[in-house]
Amino acid sequence: MPAETTQPGQNAYEGGLRKVARVVLLDPEDRILLLHGHEPDDPADNWWFTPGGGLEGAETREQAALRELAEETGITDVELGPVLWRRRCSFPFAGRRWDQDEWYYLARTTQTATVATGLTELERRSVAGARWWTCRELTRAHETVYPTRLAGLLRTLLDEGPPASPLILDPEIV
Repeated sequence: MPAETTQPGQNAYEGGLRKVARVVLLDPEDRILLLHGHEPDDPADNWWFTPGGGLEGAETREQAALRELAEETGITDVELGPVLWRRRCSFPFAGRRWDQDEWYYLARTTQTATVATGLTELERRSVAGARWWTCRELTRAHETVYPTRLAGLLRTLLDEGPPASPLILDPEIV
């Protein structure tokens, strides 16, 4: 989810792209945690997405992934794994265009209760909750999910394990 503002001294938009760390969080049953988001002024314009967000200050992507996960879900008991996928995307949200370079980290947890305690003001207006999804549920979902190929990517991950090096996903321009 985009952060509402960039703090002075932040380096979140190097090269015109916002650096983002996302988390593919799996529980012991191999369910994935997704957040339910929507346009701040139009809850009917909604989608599901992985936890994560932009880097702050000099933090690494790994640090950002863990911080964002804690802020958006309250989950801190995680084992952060390798980068699974990388993707560039561009989309309109909250009255502006966001251009992002996203890295998706694998993480495992036994902590399945979620409490979003560290949301920004924009996130409080645009995040409607969280849900654990099985791969089967995700495959059958009629809702919009980002990245758009998430069900197939998750199936491959569960069947084959993490890739030897991050897969570069097709850019998504909305």
